[in-house]
Amino acid sequence: MPKRWKNRPEGSNWGDFGPDDQLGRMNLVTPERRLKAMAEVRVGKVFCLSLPLDYPGGNVLNAQRFPPKFHPVMRGDHVYFDVESAMVDPRFTDVSCDEAVTLYSQYSTQWDAFAHKGSMFDADGDGKPEKVYYNGYKVVDEKTGKPLHGEVGAGALTVDRMAETGMQGRGVMIDLRHHLGDERQAVGYDALMRIMQADKVEAGEGDMVCLHTGLGQRIMDMKRKPDPSIRTLCAVLDGHDAKLLNWVTDTGLVALISDNLAVERSSSLGADPRLAGKGPALPLHEHCLFKLGVHLGELWYLTPLAEWLRANNRARFLLTAPPLRLPGAVGSPASPVATV
Repeated sequence: MPKRWKNRPEGSNWGDFGPDDQLGRMNLVTPERRLKAMAEVRVGKVFCLSLPLDYPGGNVLNAQRFPPKFHPVMRGDHVYFDVESAMVDPRFTDVSCDEAVTLYSQYSTQWDAFAHKGSMFDADGDGKPEKVYYNGYKVVDEKTGKPLHGEVGAGALTVDRMAETGMQGRGVMIDLRHHLGDERQAVGYDALMRIMQADKVEAGEGDMVCLHTGLGQRIMDMKRKPDPSIRTLCAVLDGHDAKLLNWVTDTGLVALISDNLAVERSSSLGADPRLAGKGPALPLHEHCLFKLGVHLGELWYLTPLAEWLRANNRARFLLTAPPLRLPGAVGSPASPVATV
């Protein structure tokens, strides 16, 4: 048992991949499984699964997150944009541009690292809940309260560890929008199984499961000027459905991805009315990121891919979606690519 913890949460897999594991279920994406994923490529067509990173626009979806903001890079007294290199040496004929960007890592198409969500849990067995994350890690120094980014055993679980895996494997599309339209619905286990059975979709160990709700397309259609109604459109998974959480456990999937804000109902809307007493604001996040080591992808752009797959009677594809290799970051923009 790792020294970091004596108790592990019920239903978790802490320690199953080793006492110091930071990769979670991505350990299941073996070279053999990656080769099988590549066998899903039949026509060589690619789909970009990212929204433009300045979408959705404004901060209607999340008041704490803002669009990218560009800043000048200076070269001497000059803004280094459309600058003739002859100012450095008259022999040079180049013209150059450079830039700096302030980027909220989870504003648009994104990955959640395991350090994004932890829980108050009595991991050391002293009877007092403490702040803890997947596999018993902590992300700040207990004495100073300062982040320990990238240090194994302290500020671990950040997106650079995700990036090391390549985040490449077999993608599986579940097309909720085709069956449910764009009305807000909380999709539990029973509804999900009906949809998967109707479309003959199967998800198994090592798969990265994509949920097409249509919200990404609605965001694109609003052209950076989202209406507040966007917060309550399209399907979300029902994080309070115990059978659904058990399905995530039993399936062995390694990532759960959606084109909506949080895969499940967003905590930015306040507490779910069904929450009685104390509990996680985002139960699916707790189950995936904290207990199982399953990464979550949010605000992806899945509609063109989902429509092509349906038209071609397919549901599987090769998915390549590494985050930025940015030590210390708890989330990352992504530019995923599906190859069919």
